[in-house]
Amino acid sequence: MTPFLFVILMFASVPIALVLALTALWYIHESGNTVLYDSFGQQMFAGVENYGLLAIPLFILTGELMNEGGMTKRLVQAARVFVGGFRGGLAYINLLANMFMAAIIGSAASQIAVMSRAMVPAMTKEGYDPGFAAASTAAGGLLAPVIPPSMLFVIYGVLAQLPIGDLFIAGIIPGLILALAFLVVISAIGLVRQFPKGEWMTLPDALRALRNALPAFLIPLAIVGGILFGIATPTESAAIASLIAFAIGWLVYREITPRDLGAMFMRTATNSSLVIFMIAAANVFGWVVIYEELPQTLAAFISTVTSDPFTFLLIVNLCLLFVGMLIDGIAALILVTPILLPIAMNSYDIDPFQFGVVISLNLVLGLLTPPVGVGLYIASAMSGVRPFTIFAALWPFLLAVFLVLILLSYFPILSTALI
Repeated sequence: MTPFLFVILMFASVPIALVLALTALWYIHESGNTVLYDSFGQQMFAGVENYGLLAIPLFILTGELMNEGGMTKRLVQAARVFVGGFRGGLAYINLLANMFMAAIIGSAASQIAVMSRAMVPAMTKEGYDPGFAAASTAAGGLLAPVIPPSMLFVIYGVLAQLPIGDLFIAGIIPGLILALAFLVVISAIGLVRQFPKGEWMTLPDALRALRNALPAFLIPLAIVGGILFGIATPTESAAIASLIAFAIGWLVYREITPRDLGAMFMRTATNSSLVIFMIAAANVFGWVVIYEELPQTLAAFISTVTSDPFTFLLIVNLCLLFVGMLIDGIAALILVTPILLPIAMNSYDIDPFQFGVVISLNLVLGLLTPPVGVGLYIASAMSGVRPFTIFAALWPFLLAVFLVLILLSYFPILSTALI
C-alpha cells in the first residue's frame, strides 16, 4: 500500500517534501511497529544536522546580493570585451556571461531568471530570433549545476557524505566541456542563420568595462580559490562571497544599501527553508528505504540486465531524464540518491564523484523539458517569448547536453582528474 500512496500523492501534485514525510509515516503505520514513531522526529532532525547545508542559504544570499547590487550587468559588459566582435557576438556574450554567473549563483533557476531579464531583450533588439535568444539563455542556466559552486553538489555531498569542496572541483572539467559544447552549437546555428555581426569595443571602453567588472570577479575567485587552495571550506567560502557581494554592491557600485538587506534575507530564508525541509523529509524516507532493503532489491534486478557500469549509467540517465521531467531537480536528487548511489558504488564500482556529476546534470534538464519545465516558464515570463517557441529552439542545446552526459558516463576521468 505504501508505494501506491507515494504514487498517488506524487500525481496529486502534493509538495515533494510532504510526499516523502507522509509516505514514511504511512509505512510506520502499516508496519505496526509504533516504536518507530519515536524515531521519526529524530531522523528528520538528523537529516539537517549537517554543517555543509549552511552553504545553501549563503549561496542563495550571494545570488540575491549580486542581482540587486549591479554585478550581473557589469559581468555581461566584461564578456562583451572578449567575444563581442565576432559574428553572433551577443550570443557568445550570453554564453560567457552565463559561465561567470554559474561560478557565483549555483542555482539554474535563479540564473535563468537573471540572464533572461538581462540578455533576451538585448539580443532581440539586435536582430536575433526571440526563440533562439530565450533558448540560448535558458540553456546557459544548465551550466549552474556543474560549474562550482553548485547547490545540487552541496545537497548531493550531504546525502552521499562526500566532501563538498571535492565535488565542486569534480565539476570544473565537465562544466568547461558543456560550455564548449554550447559554443559549438551557437557557432553551427550562426553559420546557418547568419547572425548579426558584432562590434569590438574600443580600447578605452574595453578597459573601462573590465575595470568596472573587476570587483565582481572577486566573488568566484573567493569561492573557487578558497576551496582549491584549502583556505576555506565551501560553507566558509559562501559566507565570504556573500560578504564581498554586499560590500561591492554597497560601497563600490552603490546600488544597494543596508536597508535593502531585510527583503533579501526574507527571500533567502524562504527559498532556503523549502530546500532544507525537503532534505529533512528525504532523510526519513531514506531511512524507510534502507529499512526495507530497497537498494539491494533493485541492485539484484538491475544486475540481471547488465553488469557493465557504462550501460548501467545509460539506464540511469534514461530513467532520471523521465524523473526530471516530472519532479524538480533538487527534489529528484534527494529522492534518488539514497536508492541509486549504493547500487552504483557497491554493484558497479562507479566513483561517487562521477555519479554525482552525471545525475546532477541529468536532473537539471527537467528544468527545460515539458511537462513541468520550470525553467522554460521562467525564461518565458522574463522574456515574453512563449514556452513552446523556446523549446522548439532549444533542442540543439539539449542534444549537446545528452552527448556530454554520454561522455561523462563513459570516461570517469573527466570528473575525477582534478580531485
